[in-house]
Amino acid sequence: MSVTPQVEESSNGAGPERKSLGTDAARNLATTTKSVPQMQEISSRWLLKVLPWVEVKGGVYRVNRRTVYTVGDGRVTFTNTGDDVRVIPEELRELPLLRGYQELEVLTALANSFEQRRYSAGDVIVEAGDPAGEIFLIAHGRVECLRSGKYSDRKVLEVLSDGDHYGTHTILESGDRWDSTLRAATDTIMLALDQKIFEQLAERHEDLGAHVDALRRVMRRQTNKHGEAAIALASAHVGEPELPGTFVDYETHPREYELSVAQTVLRVHTRVADLFNDPMNQTEQQLRLTIEALRERQEYEMVNNREFGLLHQADLQQRIITREGPATPDDLDELLSRRRATKFMFAHPKAIAALGREFNKRGLYPSNVDLLDSSVPAWRGVPILPCGKIPISEDGTTSIIALRVGEDDQGVIGLHQAGIPDEVQPGLNARFMGIGDDAIIKYLVSAYFSVAVMVPDALGVLENCEISR
Repeated sequence: MSVTPQVEESSNGAGPERKSLGTDAARNLATTTKSVPQMQEISSRWLLKVLPWVEVKGGVYRVNRRTVYTVGDGRVTFTNTGDDVRVIPEELRELPLLRGYQELEVLTALANSFEQRRYSAGDVIVEAGDPAGEIFLIAHGRVECLRSGKYSDRKVLEVLSDGDHYGTHTILESGDRWDSTLRAATDTIMLALDQKIFEQLAERHEDLGAHVDALRRVMRRQTNKHGEAAIALASAHVGEPELPGTFVDYETHPREYELSVAQTVLRVHTRVADLFNDPMNQTEQQLRLTIEALRERQEYEMVNNREFGLLHQADLQQRIITREGPATPDDLDELLSRRRATKFMFAHPKAIAALGREFNKRGLYPSNVDLLDSSVPAWRGVPILPCGKIPISEDGTTSIIALRVGEDDQGVIGLHQAGIPDEVQPGLNARFMGIGDDAIIKYLVSAYFSVAVMVPDALGVLENCEISR
């Protein structure tokens, strides 16, 4: 009969008796090697790295420009009740005809005079050469503007989308004809206003007629292609002709950028700061992570703030939309062609991935460039940098931003003020606010910043970039 050997139990009954000290108990006598606190929110923040920063001593930066005669080229906003779409009367001021017009009663009458129309993909809205006599507002969808080429083949000149308009010149000229063909690229909702209805309202309301006449006079002024007051010059002449006299006119009300601020109050208990400061300074680590969060918010505001954010500062002439949906190399070329010396492009990482798929479809392999000790993708030598602060809309579209940078190059610049009291980093300080009755130390942490666009063509945006697979 075999005998099963007995296993000697440990004194605590937890299992076999150990022959040496266990690691769990040994750790109580060991020194632990620790990392500093980590934070997932920290991103590459390329925008803050590559943007040139200009010192703003007075807290305000003024951008002086030549006088520009703006006749309006904005985008209008709509409202809908079910399938019934209407243009907001005040938004009609975004049209060239009505820029600066204040009579809300007349604007409401105009808004109510627009007729809603629906078109299916492929429908021709107007044909080039036909009599022109309507104003079109695109409420929803995508419309292609085509013109015959040299050999009678149609070329897509531009693509219009939500909020765009077409045909406002028909009111200023009578008997003219459409110079382009409009074709719906997707199912489209448009609002149309007949020229005769507008003229009837202008006859009924003298101030509207006077406004249109004043607009005609503005449009007859001599300007360059950017709308700036022309500088009279003479060239290629011989003999002694009388030379033209001229002067350079400036804007009387230039835009001013006041430094914005991102702030928080950092709280640290005195017991923590007194007793738990070895081997790491608790206040220092709390401040470090707080600064990281402030810098993240700073970059977000520089992209999205409605007053000075890049997505909202972009001139409407510098906004284009993709031709087919996803951003393609053709769209990037169109974006780059809108300005000289584009230095950087910024896109959401998902937009960069979608762009990579379009490159792969065409068998293109964009080269990389070295930037700040990193290798980043580029197109036509322009780095495409990730920026997760660029939003993605609910319908899965986003934007790509293109910049020319630098004050000397009339580009985009960052604004800050260095040397402020209790400064921790340029333009960022942490000010001691005292210790409360609850024994908590308080620090006011502030970051002061803004971003300015020197001239409109320094900033461009490619909109409606689809990122779906």
